[in-house]
Amino acid sequence: MTESGLLVEERELELENAIQPQPLPPTTSSRSRLFAAFWIYGLINNVLYVIILSAALDLVGADVPKATVLLADVMPSFFVKLTAPFYVHRIPYKIRIFILVALSLFGMQCVALTTSISARLFGVVLASSSSGLGELTFLQLTHFYSPLSMAAFSSGTGGAGLAGSFLYLVATTWLRLSVRGTIFASSLLPLLFFFAFFWIMPLPDPHLASQSSTFASSARTPAYSLIQHEESSMSASVSSPINDDQESLHSRIDFSKSQSLEQIMESMNRTFSRLGPLFFPYMLPLMLVYIGEYVINQGISPTLLFPIEEMPFTYYRDAYVTYGTLYQLGVFISRSSSPFVRIRRLYVPATLQLVNVVILTVQSMYAFIPNVYIIMIIIFYEGLLGGAAYINTFLLVSETIAIEDREFAMGAVGVSDSGGIVVAGTICLYLETFLCAYQKANGRPYCGM
Repeated sequence: MTESGLLVEERELELENAIQPQPLPPTTSSRSRLFAAFWIYGLINNVLYVIILSAALDLVGADVPKATVLLADVMPSFFVKLTAPFYVHRIPYKIRIFILVALSLFGMQCVALTTSISARLFGVVLASSSSGLGELTFLQLTHFYSPLSMAAFSSGTGGAGLAGSFLYLVATTWLRLSVRGTIFASSLLPLLFFFAFFWIMPLPDPHLASQSSTFASSARTPAYSLIQHEESSMSASVSSPINDDQESLHSRIDFSKSQSLEQIMESMNRTFSRLGPLFFPYMLPLMLVYIGEYVINQGISPTLLFPIEEMPFTYYRDAYVTYGTLYQLGVFISRSSSPFVRIRRLYVPATLQLVNVVILTVQSMYAFIPNVYIIMIIIFYEGLLGGAAYINTFLLVSETIAIEDREFAMGAVGVSDSGGIVVAGTICLYLETFLCAYQKANGRPYCGM
């Protein structure tokens, strides 16, 4: 190779390294960096979602079903997850990070700075789109790392629930800070994505990356560039056969190259055929768990009230925020429990969660449970079931799905939780209204106070 050719090659490597996350000093443990990066991903990606749901009563008032906020908070996320397998492989991971920050930052500021319900819901939609793309992105990233990344991400999402609901409780209920100021301050949190992605996250496992990428034969190519260019099993599943080494990286991500309708349909059919085997073992039980817990959280819990003098609250709205915090505490504990407790029969937590729905619906109608503290315990237990179902579902996927299909499976199974929340939100639009009207008709008007 000529001297000029070597100089060009060295310059290419410099440019390639310039856009990669910079390694921390060698004294820093790679495992610690991996855990920290994915924990931050899970925390920040979910914390805004939780804050929005915690603020649902404050954003729309007592007379509007809280499921309105829930649907605005989950429908865009669900749509992103549902459609992503058909296009997400064209977006490099580093570009996705910028998209996530922009959507969530603008969305939360829109919620904080506007006064009309419609404008606030528009901001919720933007933040939700960021959350959906973020969950899909970070679950797929775990495919390039050891199982520690999945445990860290799951723990981070559980921590997001606890942090988001607790901070909102402290700020608005205990410290009596304004809702607008609290939400505006939270809009800056997504900037931490940049820090985690470009400075904390270590290079991926070369062994996993090489098995996931058809162009990884060059030993000189840094493993991280595989992630940046999104040449993964998902892109292979959508764009070409998995082991097709002939098609170049650039042709896979070049938007100027059009496809015929026949090629597009063939690609879609291939994607749907890969979804089928995932539905009953993984997607359906996770969906049922989420239907149960969000029916409770957004449809039933606003009506689980007692006379104010029988509850440890100053205002009735404090009960809703407190229930949310207890639920998220349960989620955080169970999502962090995988190193100690494993559940392999996923329909068990799904069934138990649906039992909770029945118990709390009957309580809302007939008030057979004598005090609010028992309700709090049930809500906490509900969170334990939801978090356990989430982490164990994705761990089973990572353990049982072939490595060449695993990244695709992670993204696809992620659709089921949002799908369950969409179903729950639709139910809650009517359920909360029915339960509140039933209570008022029977001399318990607390839900309207």
